[in-house]
Amino acid sequence: MDSVSHYQACFLIPCYNHGSTIAAVVSSLDSFKLPFIVVDDGSNQETKQALNQVSQLDNVTLVTLEQNQGKGGAVMAGIRQASQLGYSHVIQIDADGQHDIQALPKLMERSAQYPEHLISGQPIYDESVPKARLYGRYATHIWVWIETLSFAIKDSMCGFRAYPVKSTIAVLDKYDIGTRMDFDIEILVRMYWEDIEIDFVETRVIYPEGGISHFDALWDNVKISWMHTRLFFGMLPRIPKLLTRKRRTAGNAHWSKRQEQGTIIGIKLMLAIYSLLGRKVFNLILKLVMRYYHLTGKDAKHASETYLAQLSSYASQQQIELPQPLDSYHHLLSFGHTMIDKLAAWKGDFSVDNLTIHGQEQFQEMVDNNQGVLLLGSHLGNIELCRALGRRHKHIKINALVFTEHAERFNTVMKAVNPKSDLNLIQVSSMGPDTAILLQQKIEQGEWVVIVGDRTSTSKESRSVWADFLGKPAPFPQGPFMLASVLKAPVYLLFGLRDDTSDTPHFNVYFEHFSDKLVLPRKERQKALQDVVQNYANRLEHYTLQAPLQWYNFFNFWTLSNQHDDDAKH
Repeated sequence: MDSVSHYQACFLIPCYNHGSTIAAVVSSLDSFKLPFIVVDDGSNQETKQALNQVSQLDNVTLVTLEQNQGKGGAVMAGIRQASQLGYSHVIQIDADGQHDIQALPKLMERSAQYPEHLISGQPIYDESVPKARLYGRYATHIWVWIETLSFAIKDSMCGFRAYPVKSTIAVLDKYDIGTRMDFDIEILVRMYWEDIEIDFVETRVIYPEGGISHFDALWDNVKISWMHTRLFFGMLPRIPKLLTRKRRTAGNAHWSKRQEQGTIIGIKLMLAIYSLLGRKVFNLILKLVMRYYHLTGKDAKHASETYLAQLSSYASQQQIELPQPLDSYHHLLSFGHTMIDKLAAWKGDFSVDNLTIHGQEQFQEMVDNNQGVLLLGSHLGNIELCRALGRRHKHIKINALVFTEHAERFNTVMKAVNPKSDLNLIQVSSMGPDTAILLQQKIEQGEWVVIVGDRTSTSKESRSVWADFLGKPAPFPQGPFMLASVLKAPVYLLFGLRDDTSDTPHFNVYFEHFSDKLVLPRKERQKALQDVVQNYANRLEHYTLQAPLQWYNFFNFWTLSNQHDDDAKH
């Protein structure tokens, strides 16, 4: 990399009344053969004497601030001095000796390797860390994740960093950044906003006995709180840009092979915003996010428009009046609201008080008999509401089959969100004998198994059954229905639809008997399978017409994706 040859770094040490440690810190760094910029931030006379002695060294430049500016002010002064002296990078190290310099070679190596990046320490604490300080850091981490819509900044308060001088000064000139303990946090967020990559190296941090802390528990926390307020509102108009930075294109592959936009990190971030700011603020942010996604997410928007056009045409033919507004933006926004509902369900915020259960008698009978059942769900509404059902009946174990590669990570996230989580995700790639045996055991133990019946196989889409849906033939997977016939268990339909007319979260859960036992006679298997799938499609259509904006299959449902290994004909 050409820029590496122009890499000229120096140490930057801001100092305020650390006269007892500054000489030792400078001495410990001497073996790295880099020059020093030491900033006297209006220190007392004892420290000034120590600094004067240090400044006699040939490789030390002393910058003196007559009045105390705060840690941030000292660092900014040092960076500007480094620019005047022609240095490309500054390695910031605190003057109190907290940072373990054993991590310094790695930080310097990473900075030289990626000179455009800001490299920061990621603290590893020992038992000396004050617990109040440690817990306070986690609160700041959550705010920073929200302000960047990212988990890229792993720690925002460590004063052990390598700054690229030119880009840092550009940010300092563009923004009015706090000059005290808020500086370390704000400069990282602002630089992230300016598309500067931020990398981290682990470093041990100790709190020496008798060490000096200049953190004012009252005023510094006030300043940090005000800073987070400014950064939060500064983030809002930057939502499109921040999302663009993280966007991934999906292409035309089968739905299961597309890059999941709702990644585990995204879930954690949404959960942090929801938990910290509440549902009302989340809803405001969601509208901005979905408005942007509506403008840029061409695949999802096109799929939504295709679905809504087919829906409207069918409803017109059948003289069915649909709820309004009915457009692709509100369709995507409804999906966003359902994501909030899922977060609330994962956290355990919903109980049966939030539900109206239709088919309560059948549901209760299954519970009373401790009977294993197969529930056929769909991507209409919110199937996670079955968690709220299970909260009343602690002995119910619910297993959900999923056809993506994220099941194990979703399980981990849900357990972290709610250790009492009673929904287990089981990842499968195909409906083989192993899957059937596993689920048979769970059914026999009285557990419930949930599987969706409206997405085609992840392996061969030709294993589909075409059934009329909203006036046009559509491919449905044969796997769930074949599985039901093998398990020989009672089959029920489950639909969870949000009541958008309610001021508070409320849902209608439809628990509907589908079959005592699915039988697919060998000689007439295809005809029997066709009839069963059409019955499912009819019920799915019935509930889709009740809540059309809550149908979340954002791909062309009436066609197959023409995968290379698929011999299916459209």
